[in-house]
Amino acid sequence: MGGKDEPYHHIQVRALLELSGAAQIKGEWMGSTTLPCTYTPSEGFAQKTLTWSMERDFTTSTIFRRDDSGDHVLLSRFRDRVSVPKHNPGDASLQITDLQIPDSGHYTCQIVWRSENYSLITKEVTTTVKVIKVAVTKPTIVAGALGLAVPVGANASLTCVAHGSPPISYRWFRAAPGRTGQLVGSEAELVWSSLQPSDAGTYYCEAQNRVNTGTAQRSDAVELTVRDLPVTMEAGCPDTDLPIAAVTPESTVGYPEKDETTQSSQRTHLYLVILIAVLGGAVVFLVIFAIACARKPKRESIYEIVLNSTADVIRMDTGVEVHDKCRKEKKNSETEESYETVTVTCNNYESMTGNNYESACLSENAESETLVNAMESEYEVQNFQ
Repeated sequence: MGGKDEPYHHIQVRALLELSGAAQIKGEWMGSTTLPCTYTPSEGFAQKTLTWSMERDFTTSTIFRRDDSGDHVLLSRFRDRVSVPKHNPGDASLQITDLQIPDSGHYTCQIVWRSENYSLITKEVTTTVKVIKVAVTKPTIVAGALGLAVPVGANASLTCVAHGSPPISYRWFRAAPGRTGQLVGSEAELVWSSLQPSDAGTYYCEAQNRVNTGTAQRSDAVELTVRDLPVTMEAGCPDTDLPIAAVTPESTVGYPEKDETTQSSQRTHLYLVILIAVLGGAVVFLVIFAIACARKPKRESIYEIVLNSTADVIRMDTGVEVHDKCRKEKKNSETEESYETVTVTCNNYESMTGNNYESACLSENAESETLVNAMESEYEVQNFQ
């Protein structure tokens, strides 16, 4: 019995380890595709190596290899464009992105398993890939959440959907009676942040790729209607006259969400308040600066005090000439910091001769008190403006 069970077990394991794939796959140019390579994992058999190779123009090149050291992309032109799932046992499918025309060829998936007794089992499956350029299909228009009848002031959108080899370019037109359509957008989606009555009209889109560069595929036209009923909220509940689609959804705490137009208006008012405050501060500063510049400091009167020599006074009053020594003593007394007393003495001049000199000195001593009392008259106050 044991001899009969062993061949049966070996055949069952081989059946479980058979690879599944596809004979032929067509991939769109500039698109992506997946080459299937799967098997059913079997207990006692571990995957040792996985290899993806490509044969084109009778030349075979290894694209991808997975072993105990990790994953390796061995063909440079496939780097960053191919990958194999890592955490899905039994799935060794090859994913290729950004397909190019030279990617057409025969791809072979080869897997080597190792059994518990260290024997090796090798299986492989081959898939033919043909990369083709697909012309863009006729596009269709998909309206936004509010449909084609949208309340004034609400958000609205129209999306142009087409299929074909990427990249696909889109253009939006607004139909006008008796003339060609007006170009209004160059993206797949046409968006209005705050719909106005002037936005109502007939719209259509065109799609084109590199395959049909000469002609663009045109969609059917749709009519966009703007209802003259803004989205309103009263006491936290929507207006009963409005359709449900036109009501702004409520948040989880029961308060309606703010419309983007309201938020924009609030921000505009805040900016205006700040601008007015800054301008007011600037005006106040200019007024203060002008007042400060207009104020001129008062010119202080400059007085010059001229001390007339006592001898000069004597000479002017009496006409008597005073000796130079008397003048010197008088000048020495003028250098003192205090001008409250001025004393002129001539008693030390023992060698002075002549009646005129003696009489002058005696006269000066006799009139010293009078001169002290009349000190104010000895100063001439001159005001220099």
